[in-house]
Amino acid sequence: MAAEEANNNRGGIYAAHHKFPAVANPLAEKPSEIASNISYHALFSPHFSPFKFEPEQAYYATAESVRDRLIQQWNETYRHFHNVDPKQTYYMSMEFLQGRALTNAIGNLNIQDAYSDALKKLGRELEEITEQEKDAALGNGGLGRLASCFLDSMATLSLPAWGYGLRYKYGLFKQRITKEGQEEIAEDWLEKFSPWEVVRHDIIYPVRFFGSVEVNPNGSRNWVGGEVVQALAYDVPIPGYKTKNTISLRLWEAKACAEDFDLFQFNDSQYESAAELHSRAQQICAVLYPGDAKENGKLLRLKQQFFLCSASLQDIIVRFKERKLGKGSRQWSEFPSKVAVQMNDTHPTLAIPELMRLLMDEEGLGWDEAWDITTRTVAYTNHTVLPEALEKWSQAVMWKLLPRHMEIIGEIDKRFIAMIRKARPDLESKLPSMCILDNNPQKPVVRMANLCVVSAHTVNGVAQLHSDILKSELFADYVSLWPTKFQNKTNGITPRRWLRFCSPELSSIITKWLKTDEWITNLDLLTGLRQFADNADLQAEWASAKMANKQRLAEYIERATGVSIDPNSLFDIQVKRIHEYKRQLLNILGAIYRYKNLKEMSPEERKKTTSRTIMIGGKAFATYTNAKRIVKLVNDVGAVVNNDPEVNSYLKVVFVPNYNVSVAEILIPGSELSQHISTAGMEASGTSNMKFALNGCLIIGTLDGANVEIREEIGEENFFLFGATADEVPRLRKERENGKFKPDPRFEEAKEFIRSGAFGSYDFNPLLDSLEGNSGYGRGDYFLVGQDFPSYMDAQARVDEAYKDRKRWLKMSILSTAGSGKFSSDRTIAQYAKEIWNIEECRVP
Repeated sequence: MAAEEANNNRGGIYAAHHKFPAVANPLAEKPSEIASNISYHALFSPHFSPFKFEPEQAYYATAESVRDRLIQQWNETYRHFHNVDPKQTYYMSMEFLQGRALTNAIGNLNIQDAYSDALKKLGRELEEITEQEKDAALGNGGLGRLASCFLDSMATLSLPAWGYGLRYKYGLFKQRITKEGQEEIAEDWLEKFSPWEVVRHDIIYPVRFFGSVEVNPNGSRNWVGGEVVQALAYDVPIPGYKTKNTISLRLWEAKACAEDFDLFQFNDSQYESAAELHSRAQQICAVLYPGDAKENGKLLRLKQQFFLCSASLQDIIVRFKERKLGKGSRQWSEFPSKVAVQMNDTHPTLAIPELMRLLMDEEGLGWDEAWDITTRTVAYTNHTVLPEALEKWSQAVMWKLLPRHMEIIGEIDKRFIAMIRKARPDLESKLPSMCILDNNPQKPVVRMANLCVVSAHTVNGVAQLHSDILKSELFADYVSLWPTKFQNKTNGITPRRWLRFCSPELSSIITKWLKTDEWITNLDLLTGLRQFADNADLQAEWASAKMANKQRLAEYIERATGVSIDPNSLFDIQVKRIHEYKRQLLNILGAIYRYKNLKEMSPEERKKTTSRTIMIGGKAFATYTNAKRIVKLVNDVGAVVNNDPEVNSYLKVVFVPNYNVSVAEILIPGSELSQHISTAGMEASGTSNMKFALNGCLIIGTLDGANVEIREEIGEENFFLFGATADEVPRLRKERENGKFKPDPRFEEAKEFIRSGAFGSYDFNPLLDSLEGNSGYGRGDYFLVGQDFPSYMDAQARVDEAYKDRKRWLKMSILSTAGSGKFSSDRTIAQYAKEIWNIEECRVP
C-alpha cells in the first residue's frame, strides 16, 4: 500500500485513477462507481493543481461526491414541500455549531461502508480523509450545538423546516494556549472553502440600516435613506437519517453592490473611502459576538441580529407569496397557518418589529391585522436566567440604527401598558418591570426578553427546572396574565452524531444486545439494556468498548498537548464554555486539594488511591478576565502536577485546547466521569450532560438544569450528587452577605496552596479574591464555590470508592446509557412540532 500511495501522489490524480476512470455518477451505489465519481470530482471540480491526490484533495473530492447525492435529495425535498404546501417552521438562531459534515452525511445516508471501500480502492482511508475537514465555526457553545441537533432531528422526522443563520467568516475564535494562558486567533474554516455550501445567487435581499422615517399623506410610513447592504443566501444541506428528506440551513452573507464602489474616489487614490460600504458589509458576518464594550461594537452586534431577521423574513414572505392557491393570491390571514418562526433565545427578537414593518409598510396591512399575524407566527425559546444574557439594548443605539423599529416597539409597549391598565389593574404596580421600554433616565433600554414574551404566542424553557424558574420568578407576572403561554421543552441531542457515529464500538454492542438498531431513531428502546446490566458478558464487552474509546482519547491528548495519560486511570472530564457559574474553578480547586493530599501521603498510601486524569476544556470569552484566569490556573496546575514524579502516576491535569464539536466526539465516548457542577438554578439545561450520560459516562453534578431529569431517568444511585439546591441559593447568598459563612478547612488549604506560589509566579489573587469577602461586585463568592466545596469533595470520595468496584461501575455505566432515551432531540422536536409549531411530517415518497 505504501508504494502504491507514493506512486499515486507522484502521478497525482491520473495515476490514482487508472483503474477507476473519472465518470460523473452522482447516485453511485457500488464502491467502484463511487471511486469513479470521486475521481471525476478530483479532475473536473478541481480546486487544486491536478498533480496531487493527497488527503486534503481527496477530502474535497469525496465531499463533493457525497454532495451530489445530497443535492438530488434536496431538490426532491424542495419539490415535495412546494407541491404539498404544508405549514413550515423557520428556526432562527445566531449560532449553529455544526461540526464536521462528512461522517454525519455518509452515516445519515447509510453509505459509510461503500465510501470506505471506494476510498480504499483509491489508496486512501476514510478515517484519514474525514480528519481533513475543519469544523464550521458558526457557533460558540450549547445554544448553537442544540440548534444543529434540532436540524438533524427535523430532517430525520421528515418535518418541513429550515434553519436560518449567519455565515461567519471567522466564527468565534480558535483557542491557542501559550505561557500567558488563552490566546484568541481567527478561525480559518473558510480560508479555502466549504464543499458543503451552495451559494444561491438568485436569492438576495436588501437590508437597510440607519436612515429616517417618512410619513406619507395617508398616514402610512416608510423607512428611507441610511445604508443598504445585500443579504446573499448560502445553503447547507441537512440530511435526515434513513429518509430522503434533506432540509436546508440557510446562511446569510452581507455584500455591497458594484454601484456602491466609488470609482471616482478610487481613481483619486481615496481607496478606503471608495470601498467603504463594501468594508462595512464585510464586518457584519466577520465574527460571531464581536466585542461590544464600545458603541461601535454594540452597533455591529445589533446589525448582525437585524441582518439575520430581515433577510430571513423577506425570504419567508417571498416563499409564502409564491404559492398561489388555485388562481387567486394567498390571503395574509393564512400566514400563521403556513409559517412558524422560532426565535432561539433573544438574539432574533428583532424578527417581531421587522415582521410588523414588512406587513404594514411593504404589504399595506393595518396595525391590528399585522399584530394578529405576528403574534400567531412567532414563538420564543428562553435559554437563560442570567441577567447579563437577557439582552437589553440602549434605546439611543436602537433609534440610530433602526428608527422605524423603535417606533413599532414603542407602539407595542404603549398598547401593552394600556391593555394591562384596562384588563388587569391589579398588575399596574408591576408595569415598571413588565413593560418593554425601560425609560430610566440614566440608562434607557429596550428589554428584548420582555418584547418576546409580550409578542410571542408561546414561550418555552429548556428543562423542567428551568421552565419552573421562568414561571415562578423571571416571568411570574406574565404567567398570571397568560397562563397557557408558557411551556417546557427539555432539550435533547441527536443519537446519530452523539452515539452511533462517534462510538461505533458501543453502538454495535447496544444493537447486538437489543437485537435491533431501531434505537437510533427510537432512543426509548435503550431501556431494554436494563435487564442485562448485571450480565458478565455484556459488562466485558462494554468495558472493552470503553477502553477502545479511552485509548483513542489518550492518543488525541498526546497529539494535542504532548501530555501522556494512562488509559487505566479514571478519565474525569469537564468541557464547556469557561464561565464562573459553570464552576471550572470548583473543579480545579478540588484537583489542587487532591494533589496536595497525594504529596502528603506515603508511597504505600498513594498506591491505595484511585488514579485520575482530570481534563478540562472550553473557550473563555475574549474579554471575560476571570474566565481567562481560570484557563491559566488549570494550565499552570497541570504543568506542575504532570511533571511531579511522586504523584504523576496517580494524578494528571490536562487542559484540552480549542474545544469544538470534533474534539467532543473523541472526549465524550472516552469519558468515565463527567462534571456538570454549575451553581443550582444557573444552567438552563445543559446538553453535554446528556451526551456523556448516553455514552455510559457517570455524572458528578448539582441539581441544576437537565441534571435533575437525567438523575430521575438513570436512577439516583447512578448519579454523584452534591451541592446546594436552587431554592437554597438565595438564602445562602444572604447568609454570606451577613458574614455567617464558615469555610471548610480544605477549601482554605487549596486557596493557600495557590497563594504559596506552588504553581508559579502568576498573580491569581484577583481570581481568589472573587471567592472572598461577604458581598460586593467581583467578591463574595456569588456562585457559592466555597459553600459547595465540602459536599463536592465528599462526592469525589464516593466516586473514588465506586471506581474501585469494577462490576458496580460497569453496571452504573450501562444503566446510564439505558436511562438516556428521554434525551433524544427527536423527542424534543416532535414536541415542538405538535405543541408549539403545529406542523406535521411531510415525507418525500
